[in-house]
Amino acid sequence: MFKYEFERIRYTMEGFGLINGTVYGHGDYQKIIQKRALDGWRYVGTVPAIQRATGHVEEMDLVFEKVENR
Repeated sequence: MFKYEFERIRYTMEGFGLINGTVYGHGDYQKIIQKRALDGWRYVGTVPAIQRATGHVEEMDLVFEKVENR
């Protein structure tokens, strides 16, 4: 059986691009994934949590799983 946990990251406005307009950056997801891995969690994917009408994702959940010992 697997146990799942979610960690939300937020995209923030970093500046403006010449073609696409606003440029968004995100939290330091690599450090989050590395820390979780050290704790025995496996990164399995992302889920958009908050999205603008233009299609830009503002917040995303990182999904982690771990084998649950019984």
